Amino acid sequence: MTVSRWQQRFDLWLAEHSGQADAAHDAAHVRRVWRTARYLMAGEQVDEVVILTACYFHDIVALAKNHPQRHLASKMAADKTETILKTCFADFPEYRYAPLRHAIEAHSFSAGIAPQTLEAKIVQDADRLEALGAIGLARVFAVAGSLDIALFDSDDPFAQRRALDDRRYALDHFRSKLLRLPATMQTAKGRAFAQSNANYLVQFMGKLAAELQGDFNGVDADVLERFTLRDTVC
Repeated sequence: MTVSRWQQRFDLWLAEHSGQADAAHDAAHVRRVWRTARYLMAGEQVDEVVILTACYFHDIVALAKNHPQRHLASKMAADKTETILKTCFADFPEYRYAPLRHAIEAHSFSAGIAPQTLEAKIVQDADRLEALGAIGLARVFAVAGSLDIALFDSDDPFAQRRALDDRRYALDHFRSKLLRLPATMQTAKGRAFAQSNANYLVQFMGKLAAELQGDFNGVDADVLERFTLRDTVC
């Protein structure tokens, strides 16, 4: 069966079974991850069906960032995906279960599982790119709103005199996780996109810093200098 046909079937399943996912982990998110994965895997010798399936089901179990079992969510998602496939897609090839499980389990930042296959590396990169750039910026504040997290600490927005705490302040999440993502990327294409899109977030930080100082036209050069990611040789 072609990849396109599998995608059509998965889309139908999602339309019938997807619940009230949060704005950062809805059906549109998984389709964007698949679109990004297609770009990352172009020209590579990979199992496209494994990548497609992992992209579509990697967040089938999505726990809130403040959930005590957040680090286990990707394993739960792998378990649930296998159950769904065996129940609703009985013709899904059994030999794909193991690489699919690994790709789903390894996608998670919280799980800390290193991807061992190119398929898993591509899925991880594609998912992490969703956390950067304009989409990532929107997702950060969407999640913060759903969890009643403050936008930033008005007394010390850039944590110059306190420890970072992204469970209290959305802006802290930029430094505690998002700006660290480019260093974790597994593919050359992923690294290039991640660095560019992380610096988009830094530009936002610089604009925010300027506005907090009453400058509504400029960008805080000190913030840009402190946080902009530089080109690295990999």
